[in-house]
Amino acid sequence: VFPLIPCRRCAPCGVGAYAQCEDYDYLGSRSDGGFAELVAVPEWNLLPVPEGVSLEAAAMAEPAAVAVHALRQAGIDMGDAVAVYGAGPIGLMLGLWARAWGAGRVLLVDIDPRKLEFAGRLGFDDVCNGAETDAPAWVAEVTDGRGADVVVEASGSSPAFEACMLSARAFGRVVLMGNPAGEMRLSQKAYWAILRQELKLFGTWNSVYKSLPKDEWRLALDSMASGRLDLKPLITHRVDLDGLWDALVMVRDRAEFSNKVMYVNPAEGGHA
Repeated sequence: VFPLIPCRRCAPCGVGAYAQCEDYDYLGSRSDGGFAELVAVPEWNLLPVPEGVSLEAAAMAEPAAVAVHALRQAGIDMGDAVAVYGAGPIGLMLGLWARAWGAGRVLLVDIDPRKLEFAGRLGFDDVCNGAETDAPAWVAEVTDGRGADVVVEASGSSPAFEACMLSARAFGRVVLMGNPAGEMRLSQKAYWAILRQELKLFGTWNSVYKSLPKDEWRLALDSMASGRLDLKPLITHRVDLDGLWDALVMVRDRAEFSNKVMYVNPAEGGHA
């Protein structure tokens, strides 16, 4: 279910830019229904799940579409070195997409060693703990002094925002997608990097849900069906309705490591 319900009256809606709608509704956010057993959904918002795609995987179509939208903003190319600051669920999806896209190298930076260990289990060899290491210097070292072709800020933290500017190569592309937890500030050094390296900065928001230029939700589901994108290993917890409250508290308090916590219905055979 594409959860955004556009007004279809504003200028962005007129060109199909539904993510920029000026008066939208949103299922499970602005409107209740995210954890309801049943919810009324406009037919336009429905996509059929392709053959061979599990409901658990399909339930992650939204973050997968958000991640691919961010990379498409930067115009990722074959062989690019892609650095991602933030190794949460969407950060890892960014890495998986970049790998499927033919990136020459995917570099992940985070300050939580548990996230980096989990990323390693998913096959990401180039990981860096930004709390212990000068991450831009590490990116430069791994890329033979060149810097990353594409850098994505996926953590919403000011230090990562700063580090992204210092991690990109000359004429590199930086995508800003992390929801900020507070003020986002740049030092003079990082600002100089934007100017002197002639960096290209891109904002990204939500995803494209229309046929042209590309339906990123359909792209996500088709990539799952073809096996190019395997998201099920991202699920670390599966909980039923009785365990849902405790799971939400666990995520909020970070009581234990989690990546993707999936609510499943045992009555339906454990399906999401």
